[in-house]
Amino acid sequence: MENRISLIIPAYNEEKYIGDCLKAVFETHRNSFFEIIVIDNASTDKTAEIASSFGVKVFQENKKGVVRARQKGYLEAKGNILTFIDADTLMPEGWLNVIKNEFEKDKNVVCVSGPYIYYDQSVFLKFLTKLYWYILAIPIYKIVGYMVVAGNVAIKKETLEKTNGLDTSIEFYGDDTNMARNASKYGKVKFTTKLNMFTSNRRLKEEGTLKTTFLYVKNFLSEVIFHKPSNTEEYKGVR
Repeated sequence: MENRISLIIPAYNEEKYIGDCLKAVFETHRNSFFEIIVIDNASTDKTAEIASSFGVKVFQENKKGVVRARQKGYLEAKGNILTFIDADTLMPEGWLNVIKNEFEKDKNVVCVSGPYIYYDQSVFLKFLTKLYWYILAIPIYKIVGYMVVAGNVAIKKETLEKTNGLDTSIEFYGDDTNMARNASKYGKVKFTTKLNMFTSNRRLKEEGTLKTTFLYVKNFLSEVIFHKPSNTEEYKGVR
């Protein structure tokens, strides 16, 4: 059966970014997706209006939380492979081809993900980010056996069905590792530097690069070891 690939984009007050995000999708992958879904996560701005102007499907999830928005996308999607990106990403050429190739060349693969590239970082910070992926993240992935960036991932819908979807009790940090760990029970979770996604640097600017990196690593290890993230309080930062 030919793969039907759904693209799901959670969005909360993203009127500044959602238009450029969708424009990049259409410019690089016009007619490539089975469907494109934007989940308006209780926005109070023009996010839904702007998304609708592109002719994509827009669904509402009134309970705030990016994991809840992704879960809504999973429930509404009709494709057999679900891809998730964030509203502040700019999809590069060939992104979907990498995903298709990974699923086609290894039938045991159930989930594919890759790193972020921050398009608005300084040259020095871009260098540090590259070091993070190659010196820290990828070696850890090879040891653990799974890793996911939730805003740059493709997963078989049947795998999500087996895991009962996403864990909506997780507020923010640790949700991507939870997805990866659960998916790894049913097949291979592939993390590849061939699957890059351009995204904004806004969260690193707001929270600080070192603090954000620490929180990601801390919650990754907590999910791996204790099967739950260490951060449980409500997340109020940039999503």
